Amino acid sequence: MCGIVGYIGPKPVSDVLLEGLQRLEYRGYDSAGIAIGNPQGSIDIRRASGKLINLEQAVRQQPISGTYGIGHTRWATHGRPTEENAHPHRDCRGEVVVVHNGIVENYLPLKRKLTEEGHRFVTETDTEIIAHLIEKHMHADHMLPLEEAVRRTVAELRGVFAVVAITSRDPGKIVAARSGPPIVIGLGDKEFFVASDIPAILFHTRDMLFLADGDMAVITSSGVNLTDLEGHAIQRDPQHVTWDPVQAQKGGYKHFMLKEIFEQPQALRDTVLGRIHPGTGEVTLDDWGFTREEFASIQQVKILACGTSWHAGLAGKYMIESLARLPVEVDYASEFRYRDPIVGPESLTVVITQSGETADTLAAQRESKQKGSKTLAICNVVGSMVTREAAGTLYTHAGPEIGVASTKAFTSQLTALFLLSLYLGQIRGKVTASESMALAQELNQLSDKLRKVLNLNRKMEELAKTFFKSQNFLYLGRGIHYPIALEGALKLKEISYIHAEGYPAGEMKHGPIALIDEELPIVVIATRQPGNASSEMAYEKILSNIKEVKAREGVVIALVTAGDRDVKESADHVIEIPASNELLAPILEVVPLQLLAYHIAVRRGCDVDQPRNLAKSVTVE
Repeated sequence: MCGIVGYIGPKPVSDVLLEGLQRLEYRGYDSAGIAIGNPQGSIDIRRASGKLINLEQAVRQQPISGTYGIGHTRWATHGRPTEENAHPHRDCRGEVVVVHNGIVENYLPLKRKLTEEGHRFVTETDTEIIAHLIEKHMHADHMLPLEEAVRRTVAELRGVFAVVAITSRDPGKIVAARSGPPIVIGLGDKEFFVASDIPAILFHTRDMLFLADGDMAVITSSGVNLTDLEGHAIQRDPQHVTWDPVQAQKGGYKHFMLKEIFEQPQALRDTVLGRIHPGTGEVTLDDWGFTREEFASIQQVKILACGTSWHAGLAGKYMIESLARLPVEVDYASEFRYRDPIVGPESLTVVITQSGETADTLAAQRESKQKGSKTLAICNVVGSMVTREAAGTLYTHAGPEIGVASTKAFTSQLTALFLLSLYLGQIRGKVTASESMALAQELNQLSDKLRKVLNLNRKMEELAKTFFKSQNFLYLGRGIHYPIALEGALKLKEISYIHAEGYPAGEMKHGPIALIDEELPIVVIATRQPGNASSEMAYEKILSNIKEVKAREGVVIALVTAGDRDVKESADHVIEIPASNELLAPILEVVPLQLLAYHIAVRRGCDVDQPRNLAKSVTVE
């Protein structure tokens, strides 16, 4: 998503800002801008839509200089990706300039109130109201210092945000406040930096201050002053980063994989952001590269992927068929082009890949295109090969995923597939307005539910102590939960080297039941959506599976919906997750399984982030 960079010091400010924005391009963006101030009190802004090269050209044509400044790469959420909506944004008087990551959830009532007070808005963004609020507070109380005006402003905001501000009324100062999205402060030799991620400034300094939620930094040429959002001074010890830019993103976690597991609520939120109307539940696909008519003409869907992405595709099949009532086939991309597949202009081919460079997926995409199919990429990397060759792209906005075993990319893919399914259902008239609203509300609540699921981390760590010496695991699920059984088994085998298999629970009697004894842990996904007839039926069947396992001395680890009583009577270990819609439950279900695999691997002494024989992106067939 969006990127922030700021600088105060003797170097050419525009060069530092543009270089920092270049190093944040991996986050994805559709416009960019910089603002530079000088000690005399003037601030100049340059902005451009599209790629950074457009901004760089604008700066070359109209150079700006000064001693401090801020920059931003924006991914459009509120308002189109135009130059006027690009950050930085000003207030009415042109005195306050801000950049912002995140979303202001209460921006509409704030905007209405400010408009009634005489403030004039010139953009469609939620960010602009921050500049106007700062202006309001500065002028309301005998010209407050910038930091106090920012402090009063963020107290009025609801949502998640990283705000960085400068003003011509209080020159030579950068103020940064965090509540959600990251902010890091770089400490140099008579120069200081601010950024949304380490790579933006790592090549200038390796001494960093990492802001926590609720922190504010006031940066001048003399140094950095830290307070909380109430104004109380705080102390944070600088960290000297000795790693390369990739390693430096670990952020205090023991492993990248654990960090990325805990980033999933934000990754989910970023994938949804700006793509579903909060008032109607309608999905908007302006950045997907297809017209509504092209989507409406689709007669069938082919999903192509490898590994974890294939598991996401399997879950996507249930979503699309349920919501859009379109037939869906899911293929291993590595097998697709070797069977002369039947696909044509009436087909939509969805290719799913985290990196966008997976060789098998690229080859399958090209095969499908050659046969006349429209192709849509679900991908995490802006500008990757798969996205360049697809007719349209649905970016997942999971951020960089360094751990080889995919976690947040998978849940972001599930989220993207749900958005696609809901959109197809809406344009085909298969999902009513009331159903759309209900599903949108469920989706909007999912990030908070994910945070609750992450509270199971300690429990999964304790469970790992019991099972880390096991030699085999069996994972069972029914319906849309079967792909999660496959993914849970894959995570365990990838990073702990324990043999694990995922099975449709109904197939247990057709072979795997022969393996069951007191030495075999069996993970059973036994969640349900009360009131959903098919979910209740599957739940009854899974209860029977558990009884069959226990009759043969198997050890059952059951994943259930919070409040479940029936499974508890039979299972040896019970993991409760919040209730959710049947189609969204897999996003919650997979997280405890990721944590179980992680803690088992750590206890076995495995290299969690770089498991043997595996690569993050398989770029050869």
